[in-house]
Amino acid sequence: MADTRSRFDSEIDAVRLRLLEMGAAAEEIVRDAVLALTTRNTALAATIILRDDLIDSLEIEAMCLRMMIRQQPVAADLRLIGTALKIITDIERIGDHAVDIARVAQGMEASLLYKPLVDIPRMGDMARAMLHDSLEAFVHRDMEIVYCVLAADDALDALYARMRVDLHAVMQRETLSVLHASHLLFVAHYLERIGDHCCNIAERVGYLQTGRVPKPASSGALPTETCIPIAV
Repeated sequence: MADTRSRFDSEIDAVRLRLLEMGAAAEEIVRDAVLALTTRNTALAATIILRDDLIDSLEIEAMCLRMMIRQQPVAADLRLIGTALKIITDIERIGDHAVDIARVAQGMEASLLYKPLVDIPRMGDMARAMLHDSLEAFVHRDMEIVYCVLAADDALDALYARMRVDLHAVMQRETLSVLHASHLLFVAHYLERIGDHCCNIAERVGYLQTGRVPKPASSGALPTETCIPIAV
């Protein structure tokens, strides 16, 4: 029995490692997709589409299925495996949104920026930090990090809302910038959705640990001073 438990723990550790690798790859292509947009680098944008194909969940899914078949996991183990399977779906969606941003970068090569891009890179940095932290929360089963990810999503949503107002004003005021502003609005939406997927990961970790879906830090579930505030 001890040997069986030891093998299961080793396989769980391998799943955690592969999830971190998958998440790191997704974080990199989100970074590069935003960079391709801000620097008008269509060659870099083209690599995003190819690299997304490498973010493959099949190996992790196979590892989880093997554990369920061979190791006869108990209920707590099954919850952990189920959480891992759901997390890889969110990571895949994050990769898809990075591709969406890269396609916008390719399509905007010839258009002129109506103003320097500042908020888009900020949203990208915030979304990538949320992805990193949500996976750290899963690996370390850390509820404090879970609450901080949820709080960060509030800040990301606030910045997105502000950008929407700004971009809609631009489209009403400057007819020549409508197409460009609408493209940036799509990018902001994709980054906001990446944040939502990171929240999904954090909430699943919270449910795994407590049996309840955690509330954001702003709701009083965790003192706000525990998390580093993000200005918007």
